[in-house]
Amino acid sequence: MDEKTSIQALDRSQPSLPMVRGRAETVTHDYKRNGTTTLFAALEVATGKVLGSYVPKHRHDEFLGFLKTIEKEVPKGLQIHLIVDNYATHKHSNVRAWLEKNPRFHLHFTPTSSSWLNLVERWFRDLTERALRRGVFHSVPDLIEKIEAYIRVNNENPTPLIWTATADSIIEKVRRGRVALQATKQN
Repeated sequence: MDEKTSIQALDRSQPSLPMVRGRAETVTHDYKRNGTTTLFAALEVATGKVLGSYVPKHRHDEFLGFLKTIEKEVPKGLQIHLIVDNYATHKHSNVRAWLEKNPRFHLHFTPTSSSWLNLVERWFRDLTERALRRGVFHSVPDLIEKIEAYIRVNNENPTPLIWTATADSIIEKVRRGRVALQATKQN
């Protein structure tokens, strides 16, 4: 579970020119900003289904609202384990108090600078690449409609996101990264 903040509803100042033989598609460099939204999303790891909610801001109140949405959607009797980052909103005193009253919720915090451990971040990347990056959005409701359509299509035929790297290969990359980091610190 995480939030994708400040998703901009951008509209180009002129229509793009389509790709034709000998020329790539072109878009203008300038754009009009039509507002932003924040997407709260929870990814069911086992199935690949996504639950989303759109809010203008991403404070603890909105996070609590999304937790209540999850509460309604997940069948009673099931435990809910959420992998989240260390954003202050997730640790707010009101959130902690709500979690104490709702013991089926379990928050697991990723280490700092390890957002890649949260698979919903991978899903956000796919959303951005497939639905947002080159999109034209005339308003925030238009942007939300397109995100909802992406989620709907995703949930019609969900596929779980599966790690392809082994634990050993990840640990080896971390080791090489530390060696490289130490070398730059010594220079």
